[in-house]
Amino acid sequence: MRIISICPSNTELVGYLGLSSSLVGVDNYSDWPESVKSLPRLGPDLEIDMEKVEQLQPDLVLASLTVPGMERNIEELKQRKIPHVIVPSPKTLTEVGESLLFVGGATNSSERAKELVEKYNAFLEKYRALSKQISEPTKLYWEWWAKPIFTPGALNWLTEISALAGGQNVFDDVPVASVKTDWEDVKNRNPEVICVVWVGVQKEKVNPKVILKRGGTEQMELHILDEPLFCRPSPKLLIGLGKIASILHPTIYPQFDENKDPIL
Repeated sequence: MRIISICPSNTELVGYLGLSSSLVGVDNYSDWPESVKSLPRLGPDLEIDMEKVEQLQPDLVLASLTVPGMERNIEELKQRKIPHVIVPSPKTLTEVGESLLFVGGATNSSERAKELVEKYNAFLEKYRALSKQISEPTKLYWEWWAKPIFTPGALNWLTEISALAGGQNVFDDVPVASVKTDWEDVKNRNPEVICVVWVGVQKEKVNPKVILKRGGTEQMELHILDEPLFCRPSPKLLIGLGKIASILHPTIYPQFDENKDPIL
């Protein structure tokens, strides 16, 4: 099967299923598995070059609606009669596991997907049990973007990850996936830890001075984290969970090993 992925999280799902050798093209942002770095690049996820897609003669394109504007990709795939599926856009960790099952079904690898999801759910249960040892969760502020400030609300996996890691998202009372706010609002919620995961920005390119120059950050602990481990709906979120948990409560959670994937 000749597969094209036009979204980084979909590419990662393919990688987990052991199908990276079937990929013949990916979007510009896909960077895992390592083998995809040598594949034809089809443009950023909102500006996919459909001429190139068509030339690669895929048996299946894994599309997505995770970002507003991706609807254009779906429409053009339909117009060109290119075989495709739309991978569900998960908001919860459970739905991320279901996405793996969905792609497994679309690529004739359902058994592999089921095995992975069992390990995935077992890891979540382990961290759920460990989180019960935390009597006072650490108050976390996650920053998706700086100007204007965007942060996850209640309906996002980062709120779940916060709780499983012995923390609490300070915006978990806002019943949306993404909250547009300002620094005054953030400061008034008294976060103890700032977790910076600017979407689409490598952590090496994040300038901490942008955050530290804001008033009131002196008492807050700042962590600039790997955006792909927290902002993409794939099983790599488990690696992110392991990382933030080990930072917040190193005596309760396992030591973090960046080279170890909990389900591979």
